Amino acid sequence: MRILVTGGLGAVGAPLVRELRQRQHDVWVVDRVHSSGAQYLRCDIGYYRQIAQIFEDHAFDLVYHLAGEFGRKNGEDFYETLWHTNAVGTKNMLRSQEKHGFRMVFTSSSEVYGDWDGVMTEDVPVSQPIQQLNDYAISKWVNEMQIMNSAARFGTETVRVRLFNTYGPGEHYSDYRSVICKFIYHALHDMPYTVYLNHHRSSTYITDTVYTLANISEHFNSGEIYNIAGDEYHDIKTLSDMILHHLGKDDRLVEYVEQEAHNTRDKKSDNSKAKRDLGHRCTVSLEQGIPLTIQWQKETYQHG
Repeated sequence: MRILVTGGLGAVGAPLVRELRQRQHDVWVVDRVHSSGAQYLRCDIGYYRQIAQIFEDHAFDLVYHLAGEFGRKNGEDFYETLWHTNAVGTKNMLRSQEKHGFRMVFTSSSEVYGDWDGVMTEDVPVSQPIQQLNDYAISKWVNEMQIMNSAARFGTETVRVRLFNTYGPGEHYSDYRSVICKFIYHALHDMPYTVYLNHHRSSTYITDTVYTLANISEHFNSGEIYNIAGDEYHDIKTLSDMILHHLGKDDRLVEYVEQEAHNTRDKKSDNSKAKRDLGHRCTVSLEQGIPLTIQWQKETYQHG
């Protein structure tokens, strides 16, 4: 199968590309930085001319649309970029899909569940009176509505997946990255960080996320939505304690705060549909995944 991955140099995109190639697919990569490689295409999806040219020059059976701005804080500090890339960029992808007829997999976020305080089943955003809590979450729900609208009007075929706190090697640190990435980096470098005590997550190791994403190429159910989440439901302090334990450090640089405003408090996922349809599996526990992620950061940032 000929497959395009937008955001194919990213923390999820790069290992997904490797997994798909291991399965003998013909995989091409789109990202917005200059890079080398015969099957790499530089493109900013926020600009229709650039993405349209790719689909004029190349035909694809399936597109994994991962390109997008990530995270609540990033969405607040760089909201123009967030909305241009996420909303306009996804609209550009849909226009291309409507014209060329390829199937698409879209990576949404668990943030779309907003202030929902129950188990997160895929139907919640349309069946319950919830409210998304920040620009990033709103942009991802807008993307999902764009996709549903395109399917209803033009018959486009897309699978939506909602990723729950994917972590692991390959996620480079910035202040806008995921909680495990930031905690490890700050603890390694003796930098202070904040732990929000009343927040819970269902973290997913990168190889488990990528395995399930790749399975969609073989089990494509148009119009479906899937939660890709880990089985371990935990509080944020547990993550911090595990990281400090593996590094042999105490918590003197950790500030404990009850709750973070404008962020989903509890993400208890129901991942049964992904297990049933896509063979989703949770093979790497936090006790296994956190040391692997610590070791990758040590090697990447030449620490220790």
